[in-house]
Amino acid sequence: MTRSLQAVAYHRPSVLESGPLGQRLGLETSRGATPAGRVDHPRFFAGFVTEPRTAAAALLSVADVAAARYFQPQRPGSYDPVVTGSGDRLRFESFSGCGGVLARLDLLSDGLDGAEVGHGTTNVDVNHPLREALSRVGSDDPLHLRVGPEELAVTTLDGPVVEKKVPLPDRWLRGFAEAQVAAAAFELRAELPAAEAVRFLRGLPRAGARGAARGAMWVVPAGRGLRPTTRPVPGAVCLPGPERLAALQRVLRYATALRVYGPAAVDSAPSAGAWEAVLPGMRLTLTLSPDVARGFSGEGGVLTPLAETEAAEDAELISVLLSWEPRIDPDRLAASAGLSVARVRAALVHLGTSGRVGYDAAEAAYFHRELPYDSGRVERHNPRLKDARTLVERGAVTWEGQVATVRAGDEHVHRVRADGEVLTCTCPWWAKYRGGRGPCKHALAARLVRRGGSGAGLPERSASVPAQMSEGEAR
Repeated sequence: MTRSLQAVAYHRPSVLESGPLGQRLGLETSRGATPAGRVDHPRFFAGFVTEPRTAAAALLSVADVAAARYFQPQRPGSYDPVVTGSGDRLRFESFSGCGGVLARLDLLSDGLDGAEVGHGTTNVDVNHPLREALSRVGSDDPLHLRVGPEELAVTTLDGPVVEKKVPLPDRWLRGFAEAQVAAAAFELRAELPAAEAVRFLRGLPRAGARGAARGAMWVVPAGRGLRPTTRPVPGAVCLPGPERLAALQRVLRYATALRVYGPAAVDSAPSAGAWEAVLPGMRLTLTLSPDVARGFSGEGGVLTPLAETEAAEDAELISVLLSWEPRIDPDRLAASAGLSVARVRAALVHLGTSGRVGYDAAEAAYFHRELPYDSGRVERHNPRLKDARTLVERGAVTWEGQVATVRAGDEHVHRVRADGEVLTCTCPWWAKYRGGRGPCKHALAARLVRRGGSGAGLPERSASVPAQMSEGEAR
């Protein structure tokens, strides 16, 4: 597993302070992207939160996920959450250490009272003393929120006084991309009122409980609630690793509804899904990978977009037109870029592979962000894509009609068959996953040759984002 040492520097630690006029929460920012370019410590917001207890609990939930490992729990670690200012809202995102759960808190305009929200993306410091302080917020005293340094710090401090260095695994970075690709296929499957949401979530098995991690379970809407089912009947929703919803427990008392998003159930294979707690002025969403033992990084959803030459070229154009929109309008982008809406949507998928857009299932729309990491390395470190490019460069792929022959070695020859845009392969990877984990390296290589006409000189393109490498991902 490839790791890099990620240095995150702040002027000072984030802190929650109490005073005669209420509580002041100062969240410190690191170097990040803004409309003005890279800024050492961008300032996104200074104003009041309309629901202090709810916001404190929701921020803690995001921090809980950042510090958690749901598969093979080890000593807790923590990756500072990412915050994006989108002009009308603040989005806080974190991934679990195992790469299988993405948490996102959307602080919407109704939940904020103050100056306009700025634009940009960076890390925000959430340290252990701050977590303890947030857990003690128990009143509705006014809570002033500052995201970014104080004005004094902006003008007088010369450099950072707090620096964190954490080993950042490539799978964590690739996970952002894979989760976005998965979420774009989600639809609203169920909505539970507050009382039913509490009843359902509190009845789920907990971590360490008997039978808690036996794999995915299925639930189906029944009246105003959800009931378990033994198989994915029509309308059923997959809940892979129900103990991973524990982070929602902090906000249950404030939730007005629970929404469930996922793909249509087509077979018994587990699938990813998103579970959203609707809160006053905000939303807290947990996106779960298809299995506790399976992080998003090995899903392979980004591989086909990365291999599309036209989408890569369109993405370069579309990226220039993005302006930190909280909700990207493909029709407007199509008119501005002179492209069809279909090509714009393909370009957005490609931009998602580098973390430059995320996907909000609640609004069924992409949003602009720029991750404060070297997301371009994701393609370089994605084993299947690297292997596919190597096969192409070696001239190992030949097409004859709708069938490609791929010579993976002196003794290994595989056949890739095209059925429209779907490519199937005779290799063990395809036999095992049937496309459920993305294309194999042979199908990728065949697609590259089919679209590019030749394997020689295919360029490395900028890429995707985080994830967890699962068994045999490089095969």
